[in-house]
Amino acid sequence: MLAVITLDAASLPLTERLLDEGRLPALAALRDRGRWAPLETPAEHFASGLYQPLYSGMELREHGIYFPYQWSAAEQRLRHAHHFPAPEPVWDRVARCGARALVVDPYESRPPRVSGVAYLSGLQFVNRATLERFTVPPQLQRGLVRRHGRAPLVEEVFGRPTVSRLRRIRRHFAAAPGRVADVATELLEQNSYDLLWVSFPVLHLGGHQLWDPGAVLRRGSARGLPEDLEDPLPEIYAAVDRALERVLASLPPGADVVVLSPVGMGPNTSRSDLLPAMLEAVLAAGPARTRSQRAEGGSWIWRLRGGVRTALRASVARALSARQVLDLSARLELGRVDWMRTRAFPLPTAHQGYVRLNLRGRERDGVVDPADAPALLDEITAGLLSFRDPDGSASVAGVDRVSDVVGEGPGLAIMPDLVVRWGERATTGLAGVTSPLHGEARRRGVGTGRSGNHTFDAWILLAPGASRVRDLERPARLVDVAATVCTLLGASRDGRMTGDALLEPAGALAEN
Repeated sequence: MLAVITLDAASLPLTERLLDEGRLPALAALRDRGRWAPLETPAEHFASGLYQPLYSGMELREHGIYFPYQWSAAEQRLRHAHHFPAPEPVWDRVARCGARALVVDPYESRPPRVSGVAYLSGLQFVNRATLERFTVPPQLQRGLVRRHGRAPLVEEVFGRPTVSRLRRIRRHFAAAPGRVADVATELLEQNSYDLLWVSFPVLHLGGHQLWDPGAVLRRGSARGLPEDLEDPLPEIYAAVDRALERVLASLPPGADVVVLSPVGMGPNTSRSDLLPAMLEAVLAAGPARTRSQRAEGGSWIWRLRGGVRTALRASVARALSARQVLDLSARLELGRVDWMRTRAFPLPTAHQGYVRLNLRGRERDGVVDPADAPALLDEITAGLLSFRDPDGSASVAGVDRVSDVVGEGPGLAIMPDLVVRWGERATTGLAGVTSPLHGEARRRGVGTGRSGNHTFDAWILLAPGASRVRDLERPARLVDVAATVCTLLGASRDGRMTGDALLEPAGALAEN
């Protein structure tokens, strides 16, 4: 049996600190008998573009799925990622070869399409954009809910959070890993599986919301920061470790174990909410003051988020169906755009910035001549690089062409043209950024309201049971995980899968 356990967006410094303090004994024991290594992923440019490469073993250039909301050029609008085809996940691939799989809470995933996969989504929490509630086969859910309860709905509403909301998240997320252990151990006792795939997205969303609550809560309260929000993440990490210990104890003898974190977590350095204003300022004509006013007016969705309380927007979202919420969110992101005058536009994101040209012949309402595209991309790049934070440091660390980052492939059709990498300064208190050439782009409210966001220190821990670790003479890569699953469980591999197995049967000869 092979168990793949994803500690989704675990902070490497915090994980190492808690390991040193003896507060993660299950992970420590696994590390002592396995091999810990850094993991190469696309996170530096696509912090949310990890999941399909992880699940399928196929690079971004093949499918282009990099964020919950993506661009449909033929419709001139955004769509939820589920509107676009995704590559086959590895649990479907091994099930087609006769293996049985148990899959729990894979973030930003899709229901299985083959029999032989027991699939539970929304066990720790439910998020309609990234972790829907569904169970395959459906009849499995009734008994589990009766015995273990129903997970809460935890939507991420951009804007300033409240103390009560953060407290609810802390309470829910500290309890959620225990529910995973309860369900997984119950099913492992009742059935025999060849693949166990368990994810802990409480670390991911918990890191965004609870990294530093005091940085985003409203200032000036006489009571100060509540004690239970002063350092809430270690409690959640410890709860995940306790669940990990119970899951590992339920595995059969000789089981192989892979634990990984495909992306890290740290202070929020993103200025993604400022990108619409920055881009409009770069593309606008006229004196700097006029450009500054246009820049602030251009970020319509962020003015809405900054001007309407998060509690009110959350209550509206709860009154809508999941499909209505996803469609409304996609439409609001690029509301009020005059496509006949728009040469380039920002795509939604919560970490890196993404820019796409309104290209004639590619977009339905494209206006930019393809011959002019290289010069326009250079103009945007130079303009964005000119912005500075109030302390004079660079707001933008780099602007890269996506085709250079991921390579040519069919996935580029739904991806941005440029990716903006932000400076390293934490931005939870940032009021705006300024360019000597293009004026000021001012923030409304607190932006996303996230105090934590992604870092790129991914890692993997290989703890073989019946297998052995392969020496690849290169760093481990994210797409290697699916290749490992296929190799150990005897599944065929698609020609577009570029990874190599990190583990191999103990009696196998190493590949050349």
